[in-house]
Amino acid sequence: MKMSTRDRTETYRTKKFTELFSELEDCDEIEQKVGILEINKIIDEMNEEELESIFTPNLFNKVDKMIEEKKMTMKNAILLLKHVGYCNVLKNVCNRCFRGSSLNKIFEEMIFKEEKKRKEKDEKFLVDLCECYLLLSDCYSLKFVSVCVPCLLKVALNKEESEENQKEVETALFTLSYIGKWNDVGKILFLEEIKEIIQYNQEHRNLTRLAYQSAIQFLTDRLYKDISLEQIIMNELHFVKEARRELEELIGCIDWKRERKEKRRGKEAKEELVLLRWLKILDFCFDLCKLWNEEYVGLIDSIAQVHRAAKENNREICFYCIYSFKLATENIVVKVEDLLNGGAVDAVLEEIRQSMLIDKIALSSLEYMLEISERLKDEVDDEKGKEERKIMKKKVIEKMEEEGYEDVIVSFQEILPFLCKNFNIDSLDISDYFVNI
Repeated sequence: MKMSTRDRTETYRTKKFTELFSELEDCDEIEQKVGILEINKIIDEMNEEELESIFTPNLFNKVDKMIEEKKMTMKNAILLLKHVGYCNVLKNVCNRCFRGSSLNKIFEEMIFKEEKKRKEKDEKFLVDLCECYLLLSDCYSLKFVSVCVPCLLKVALNKEESEENQKEVETALFTLSYIGKWNDVGKILFLEEIKEIIQYNQEHRNLTRLAYQSAIQFLTDRLYKDISLEQIIMNELHFVKEARRELEELIGCIDWKRERKEKRRGKEAKEELVLLRWLKILDFCFDLCKLWNEEYVGLIDSIAQVHRAAKENNREICFYCIYSFKLATENIVVKVEDLLNGGAVDAVLEEIRQSMLIDKIALSSLEYMLEISERLKDEVDDEKGKEERKIMKKKVIEKMEEEGYEDVIVSFQEILPFLCKNFNIDSLDISDYFVNI
C-alpha cells in the first residue's frame, strides 16, 4: 500500500527522533544540549499519535540509565523531559508512562531534597524539577502540590517584560494549569497570588495568551473543590467579560485556512490550541455556575461565533462549542430565553444538518434540543411570563420549520440507538421534540 504524504512525514519525524536520541550518549555536555534542542524542534511538530508512540516507559528508563552512567547531565535531561511534558499537555496527550518509570521516584526525591536546603538552595533548579515532574506525571500527592505551587507562583509573579521572563512565566502557569481539578490545593497556597497575576494582566496585558488562559484555568479548576470561589471568579475577576474578549480576539488572529494545512502536516498553531483550552474551561461555568446574569448571553454568542469560524476547519473545536451549549441547558439557573437568544440554536441546527456527522457532536446536539424542548414546557408563574413564553415557542417552531428541522429529526431515528449504545446513555425519546411542544 502506498504511503500518504502525512504518513511519510510522521515516519520521518519518528525516525529522526530515534536517530538523534541514540546519538546523545556519545556527546559531551555542550554537544548533547545542541542535540536536545534539535530533538525538541522535532517534538514540536509531532501529533498526538507520534507523541504517544515515542514516549514509552523504555524511553524514560533509558534517560534514567544515561543519567546514572553519567552519559547525560540532569540539566540536559530536564531540558528534554520538560519539553516532552509541555508538548504532551499542550496537545492533550494522555501519557501515563512516566508514573511507572524509575525517573518518577528520582524526581520526587530530588524535589524534596532541594526544597529542604536553605542557603545553598538553587531556586531555578527547583523550579525546573517541579515543572518537569508535574508536566510528566498525572498523579501526585498533596505534599508535592504544597511544594510546587508556591514555587511556581513565585516565578509567575515576576512582572519583568523581557521575552525570556515571559516564557518562564508562561511555563510556570501552564504547569499549574495541569494540576487538575480534583487535586486539593488550599486557598492559602494560591489565592492572593493568582488573583494578583490575573488582575495585573487585565490592567497591563503582560502575559502571553497561553499564560493568561493557564492562570484562569488553574483558578477555575479549584472551584470543583471549593464552590465559594465562584464569587471571586465571576465578580472580582470578571470571568465572563474576559472569556468573551479572549475568544473573540483568538477568532480574529487564527488563520483558519492555514490551520487546515498545518493540521494535515501534524502541526497546530498555539493560538488554536489556546482557543480549545478556553472552550474546555468554560464547561465549569455552564456546569456549576450559580451566579447567572445577562453577560452570559454575550458569552453564548461568542461561542457561537467560534463555532462559525471553526465549522469547516476544526471539528474538535466545534464539538466543545456544542458541548458547552448542552451543559448550559442542564443548568437550571441558565434562562431558556438566554439559550435561544445567544446563537446556540443556530449553531446546533447547523451541526445536525451536516452531511457527515461526528457521533459525539450529533449526540450533544440532540441532547441540547431535547433539553430545550423540556425547558420550554416548564410552568411560568405570572401571566406576562406565560405570554412571552408562548410567543417564544411560536418563534422557535417557525424557525424549525424554516430549517427543515422535522425532517432532520426523523433522519436521526436510525442512528439514535447507535449513539445511546456507544456513549453509554439512557434511551433518548426522539418523539418528544419541538414538533410536539
